[in-house]
Amino acid sequence: MNLAKNYALNYNPIDTVENLFSAQSYELDRRGSNEVVVEVQGKWNNMLLFFAWEENMHCLHLSCLMDIKSQIEDRSKIFELLALANEELWVGHFSYWTEQNMPVFKHAVIINDQESNIESKISQIIDIAIKECERMYPIFNVVLTKGMPPRQAMYPMMMETIGQA
Repeated sequence: MNLAKNYALNYNPIDTVENLFSAQSYELDRRGSNEVVVEVQGKWNNMLLFFAWEENMHCLHLSCLMDIKSQIEDRSKIFELLALANEELWVGHFSYWTEQNMPVFKHAVIINDQESNIESKISQIIDIAIKECERMYPIFNVVLTKGMPPRQAMYPMMMETIGQA
């Protein structure tokens, strides 16, 4: 049974993404009606955000590419780090773009045109992607460029802070 056949979405969330970033004077690359790319300056380095709208699934996909070129040959370290990092996430996941040799945060959200808070929902996933990449950048960087063991790199994140400084 396919209920999606009877559902027509007249809304393209790529327009909303474009409006959100244009309002903040970001440069965009609209690669067609269903794709847009924007570069965002992060705390550690620039991040490339790629948005794609899949009309048939009513799904907006976001990829946030972290500009860290891997220097290590041992791919098992990369996959161990991805597993450890993804255990810490509630939303989205980290992956590894082998073609570019870089880590990427990915998330997808189902959008229907009856929602009243689409812009807020899109803003929220953008914020989550950027915050997660900022949080994990130093860890990915030390593993991918220096070869530090993933568990050792993740250790400071797993420590619980008590008290105030």
